[in-house]
Amino acid sequence: MRTSRATIGAAMLLAWAAGGAAVNAQTAAPAVKVEADGTVQVPAMAVPVSPMLSLEAQRYVAEHLKAMQTPALLEQKNGVPVFLAPYIARQKQIYTTVRTERKIGGVQVYDYAPSQGIALANRNRVLINLHGGGFMGCFPGCAELESMPIAALGRIRVVSIDYRQGPAHRFPAASEDVASVYRALLKRYPAANIGIYGCSAGGMLTGMATAWFQRHALPRPGAIGVFCAGLTSSTNGFGGDADYLTAAVGEARAAPEWPRGASKPGSALPYLAGTDPEDPLVAPAVSEAVLKAFPPTLILTATRGFELSSAVKTHAELTRLGVPAELHVWEGLFHGFFYNPDVPESRDAYAVILRFFDRQLKR
Repeated sequence: MRTSRATIGAAMLLAWAAGGAAVNAQTAAPAVKVEADGTVQVPAMAVPVSPMLSLEAQRYVAEHLKAMQTPALLEQKNGVPVFLAPYIARQKQIYTTVRTERKIGGVQVYDYAPSQGIALANRNRVLINLHGGGFMGCFPGCAELESMPIAALGRIRVVSIDYRQGPAHRFPAASEDVASVYRALLKRYPAANIGIYGCSAGGMLTGMATAWFQRHALPRPGAIGVFCAGLTSSTNGFGGDADYLTAAVGEARAAPEWPRGASKPGSALPYLAGTDPEDPLVAPAVSEAVLKAFPPTLILTATRGFELSSAVKTHAELTRLGVPAELHVWEGLFHGFFYNPDVPESRDAYAVILRFFDRQLKR
């Protein structure tokens, strides 16, 4: 007996509907309300840790969510958030590097070299790291976490910039600092051999700096990595569905009450106070001309990351404009998840980063 695909599909749909009706009858779940403009009122619900994660990552998610509700763990001590300190200590055990503090182009940097020496294929390459921290700190904490595994595993030089941040400094101070370091490194490395990457504020700054280079006639780097971020203009968050859907499950806090239907306000970040959200030097994705001139771009995010929507939109725009771009999304994890080196998913992320830059940068 032959059964058509349409018949099978209809049967599956009916079974799903019947099962859903039975569940609803038994549990009397609160109804989801849909407003005229499509806004959805979602009732309270329990969201378990994703069973698709490794066992290590499942424990990590639970620990992270609890840490986010402990104010003392969120404090920064000498540029290191307390909850990140154990990850730094662990990375130093696993990923041994030689760190040199110096100035490049007049800007303070941490210059990382792998303890095993730079690989022959990378002798004429360098990566620039732009650390996360909301433009308000996390140096050297985030710089260490984003640089050590890449330098050690890739056997490549990584220069992490201590760029100017808010509230003491305002845009475009950080972009100017990145340009100063980049200009100095260009004296030794061809632009096509230089990669730039960062997480969160550092991911945003990677895009800002790339646009800044265009404006100031600096050559395009060989490739960039926008991690835990996107290049779209923000309202108060990164924008899109993720502003509403990820705060609770990724950061253990209620979603902010963003204004609906309002024009784009200025950024809530002190560093970006007074900036125009339609300025491509702030949000490169607002300009097709700027975005079209971007180098190959790697985008990393996770399904509980509050940057998810911006990352997805950024990838879609780059692809539409013909820019080589990769988007990698990790199931069940949160903003900046790869800081913990003992989680298999973090090691997967390091491998993705290193393969991308190895493919894209010239030798």
